Amino acid sequence: MKYVVRDKIFAVGDDYWIDDEHGRHAFLVDGKALRLRDTLELKDRNGDVLITLRRKLLGLRGAMTIERDGAELATIRRKRLSLLRNHYRVTLAEGTELDVSGRILDREFAVEYEGELLAHISRRWLTLRDTYGVDVVREDADAALLIAVAVCVIRMAEKEREDG
Repeated sequence: MKYVVRDKIFAVGDDYWIDDEHGRHAFLVDGKALRLRDTLELKDRNGDVLITLRRKLLGLRGAMTIERDGAELATIRRKRLSLLRNHYRVTLAEGTELDVSGRILDREFAVEYEGELLAHISRRWLTLRDTYGVDVVREDADAALLIAVAVCVIRMAEKEREDG
């Protein structure tokens, strides 16, 4: 299933819809203003919170957590010893690891598990400016989780760029 993300400025307080390939609203990214730390909620079209994204307050390297129903589902960090600057590791709560690599700031990257493609994030198949697609390749994959990973990684890469 393909999803279309309008690449608004990822700032706290910004809300934007993610549409499915048929143009229907699928998810709402709700930026939470006036929070001590960077927080976003990924909601379904009815407004129910599916996933909460939070920037960790402490730590040497920037990290974000993905939570579902109040429990930590995953932690995302930039991979430490990588030749590629845009390589991130997603550690799921049960210990499974996903790799995210590619040109994050260009919106051209992939999410993989043990070499198997789970999702491809790209601007190539869209003609609208400031828009990118998330193609969830596996039908049994958790689309909300993979979209949350894409949003987090882009947000982290932009923060790194801002910090120099």
